[in-house]
Amino acid sequence: MKTFSELDLSPEIQRSLAELGYTEPTPIQAQAIPFVLDNDTDLIGLAQTGTGKTAAFGLPILHKIENNRDLQAIILCPTRELCLQTTREMSGFAKHTKSKIAAVYGGARIDLQIQDIKNGVNIIVGTPGRVHDLIRRKILKLQTIRFVVLDEADEMLDLGFKDDLDEILADTPKSKQTLLFSATMSATIHSIARNYMNKPTEISVGKKNVGADKVEHQFYLVKPGQKYEALRRIVDSEPDVYGILFCRTRNETQEIADKLKEDRYSTEALHGDVSQNMRTQIMDRFRKRKIQLLVATDVAARGIDVNDLTHVINYNLPDVNETYVHRSGRTGRAQKSGKSISILTNRELHKVRELEQKVGKGFEAKKVPTGKEICEKQLLSLVEKMKNVEVDEKEIAPFMPAIEKTLKGLSREEILARFVSAEFNHFLNLYKDAKDLEVMPAGRTIGQDRRASIDDANFANIRISVGKKDYLDIPTLFGLINNQKELKGAEIGKIAIFDTYTVFGIDTSRGDMAVRCLKTARLKGKPIEARQVAEMPADRPRRFEGRGRESRDNDRGGRGRSSEGAPRSSDRTGYGRTSARAGGARSGGFKRAR
Repeated sequence: MKTFSELDLSPEIQRSLAELGYTEPTPIQAQAIPFVLDNDTDLIGLAQTGTGKTAAFGLPILHKIENNRDLQAIILCPTRELCLQTTREMSGFAKHTKSKIAAVYGGARIDLQIQDIKNGVNIIVGTPGRVHDLIRRKILKLQTIRFVVLDEADEMLDLGFKDDLDEILADTPKSKQTLLFSATMSATIHSIARNYMNKPTEISVGKKNVGADKVEHQFYLVKPGQKYEALRRIVDSEPDVYGILFCRTRNETQEIADKLKEDRYSTEALHGDVSQNMRTQIMDRFRKRKIQLLVATDVAARGIDVNDLTHVINYNLPDVNETYVHRSGRTGRAQKSGKSISILTNRELHKVRELEQKVGKGFEAKKVPTGKEICEKQLLSLVEKMKNVEVDEKEIAPFMPAIEKTLKGLSREEILARFVSAEFNHFLNLYKDAKDLEVMPAGRTIGQDRRASIDDANFANIRISVGKKDYLDIPTLFGLINNQKELKGAEIGKIAIFDTYTVFGIDTSRGDMAVRCLKTARLKGKPIEARQVAEMPADRPRRFEGRGRESRDNDRGGRGRSSEGAPRSSDRTGYGRTSARAGGARSGGFKRAR
């Protein structure tokens, strides 16, 4: 493989790369940079998250930018965070060139961004909403654009930016070169290529839509009411955890973060209700490791680029498998290893097989750590840190006589025991009488052990006479159920929605009640027929559409949950499991914020 010094980049860019410590390109950089340098045709670049896609498109664009005041390139990013991250990287690459770069994004003063543009810029890095706004104000004029980059373009459509993209790209010259970079080759990417690109060349590094090579995938199987307890034990068993905990909605994100804070964990929540100023402060603290566990929704976490995360924890599995690939790809970067951990209940377990196929790896079933195991790990971690503490003997020398006098009469063993206990007694007390949370033996993958299948014996199957043609979807079904006072909070099993009817599972104790209640209910004025059936239909319904809408709904926190806090179904085809019942125990422990 060539080094950066062997690539045909300008001496100014080579100087910047040398100062940044860039020596050998990643696989996507090694293929994309020469292509863009030598061609003017469109390109789709596919590579796992964290493999240096910004340099892959940024370096050749900087090399080809002409030395004038014209705006020549626009880089569109789905989130403010990614916009700022890309701008920082591009500015570093351009340090010794004359290229001017500006970031434009919502949540910041537009007058300052307008001034930057009027002062003359060659490259704009922006979010679609703010870029479109500046075009409407006639501040941004794109007639001189030579390059358009769509960075994580599928996420832009997921976030509802299609209309903005249409308007922006309609204003650019037909002769431009469009570069699209993504971690996955989804149906959305095919749609973008069809609508916005001209016979693009595809460069794919590694297998499409698979997880990072250095990420271990593990899951813990627990009862629904034990998820929070299991979370705490898992985190307590990983003393040096530094990662992101993914939740489904902003309400759940804030709730879990608040619980963790109350229990003295070093954590913060990141979701759609967090202001841009607060988000910036949180991310600054997170990058400096003053926050160990960032609790976030998928939408809010988009654009976060931190290379040394040790863990990604899934409090709930995402509805879309590609989203899991994005989540897990946030760890195991820069040649480092990482773990992607999922906390599952039986009704979520069927998703593991699909995810194993998606990431190309087996998922290891792990046992929730016992109190004794947690205490042992924490103790050994504490001792290791004490062993590696650097001692400045000159600085502490004046204090040693007073310390020796205070500790006089204590043996070496007694002194060690007291210092360790001062830090460690919390965990001993916390887990002294703690019961184990064991559901499934560790050491097996789903592919090796099919005993871990969903148990349908606890669910009665209810067939109702409304379906897709009546505009029934999973959130509407939950609303229909929770509108019945007697059914509120019921546990829901598999769901199959067909054109003219729907079958769903509900806990057997409420089966007869569900039939009675739903017979008197109406959907959009239409009366409903309801009856129990022996089993779920054999034929799967067609897949639902509208992934972009769902991503936004998940971050809003309202749709797809019952009033008792139920998550959206885990299977968009309709054959999912979910629950209309609240869960979440309180207990556990770990390294605390002091």
